[in-house]
Amino acid sequence: MLNQLSELLAPKKRRQTRIGLVSGGLGAYWPQFPGLLPQLQESARYVTGRFNELDAEVVDAGFISDAREAQIAAEKLRIADCDIIVVFLATYLTSSMVLPIAQRANTPVLVLDLQPTESMDHATFDTGAWLAYCGQCPVPEVANVFRRAGIPFRSVSGYLRQESAWNRIERWVHAAGVRGTLRNARHGLMGHLYPGMLDVSTDLTTVSTTFGSHVEVLEFDDLRERVNEVTDAQVADRKELARSLFTLDDSVNDEDFEWGARVSVGLDRLVDDFDLDSVAYYHRGLNGELHERLGAGMILGSSILTARGIPMAGEYELRTSIAQLAGQAIGAGGSFTEIQALNFFDNVVEMGHDGPAHLAVSASEPLLRGLGVYHGKRGWGVSVEFDVKHGPVTTFGVGQDRDGSYTFITSEGTVVPGPLLAIGNTTSRVDFGGDPGVWVDEWSQTGVGHHWALCVGHRADDIRAAASLLGIEHRHVSLGQL
Repeated sequence: MLNQLSELLAPKKRRQTRIGLVSGGLGAYWPQFPGLLPQLQESARYVTGRFNELDAEVVDAGFISDAREAQIAAEKLRIADCDIIVVFLATYLTSSMVLPIAQRANTPVLVLDLQPTESMDHATFDTGAWLAYCGQCPVPEVANVFRRAGIPFRSVSGYLRQESAWNRIERWVHAAGVRGTLRNARHGLMGHLYPGMLDVSTDLTTVSTTFGSHVEVLEFDDLRERVNEVTDAQVADRKELARSLFTLDDSVNDEDFEWGARVSVGLDRLVDDFDLDSVAYYHRGLNGELHERLGAGMILGSSILTARGIPMAGEYELRTSIAQLAGQAIGAGGSFTEIQALNFFDNVVEMGHDGPAHLAVSASEPLLRGLGVYHGKRGWGVSVEFDVKHGPVTTFGVGQDRDGSYTFITSEGTVVPGPLLAIGNTTSRVDFGGDPGVWVDEWSQTGVGHHWALCVGHRADDIRAAASLLGIEHRHVSLGQL
């Protein structure tokens, strides 16, 4: 399915994750041990090379040897506007060489100390050779100074070619991708709240102050006018695309299919015109009027946009569209989801939703089903039906607390096969390793809202790291820890 999607749907291109990199050691050593600096610079080149292999833009500020050089590097990295700054401690250096980089750049910092090999050759090493293994020495010093300066401290310790250490480093790079995506994101918010869903209400100012995102408030009229401009030829092309992406159920009538295709083309124009990275929407409507038909006709187009990396969320769920976009940034997808039922025979939580779906996470070719009724909503039309691919998944929601602060909330489970409803919903059976009723209680205690993103893979550690870079709390539910 992924290969087919990449061929049929052009993914949205975004600014690459930007990593600032600086390496260093104490210049007092260089005249004492002439072979040390070249060895450390070779290690620094290896580190730079590994970062250059990642899907990221690397801004290398070079190798520093004293506090004055650190200030020059700090200014270069400040101007570069990085998503994360990595400081490679090639040997001992003073904390005065690291602090200005963190302070002036005002960017989250990751400290690395990667010694050349697994251990020293004690029988042959002299002081100069030992110093190449001394990158761990300043880590507590830097951590103490960061704490006193009110700067969050993060580090990865290991050796240069230790893949488990590089896995931890890449987790921070993924987290930087979330930070970079959200602080440059433009979220569309169209329509109004689903009446009575108090949890969905979100303070738009705090979205900008927390994540750096912009929220573009849209009217359904913005969509209406773009749908009015769609040609019959464009509708025919969109229907042909839909036939390539979906299996069409016999319940789909051509009038509803054509309307969904027309709205889909209009949605594409809306997203392009406002340069949107995500959209949350809802409109109640009345007696079959045009806005009601627009709101009911969005599922096809929303699912196509979500598959392109522009997540759509129904019921005005801005915080869930943010979670979906963050999941997209780490390559985990993120399909609009809520609890549907519990199965105490199989110990699974059945979850999913009608409305927008992430086609890239489907277990098989998704189904397009015709619905005469959307439960709890006005209108009628076509809906998407599938279950998420079987295997590890992560539920990922964005909560908001009494003081207005946001939280990233996760739980890891496994999608397992079994009977599913055939009602035009994206239902999955998720095993969280215990009593599903207990999971619902613990999940609800976190402050998560009605909806969340269902992501592929166990990605709680990536999301925890992203929360750290964004300066917000992460809460995780695991039945094994109860």
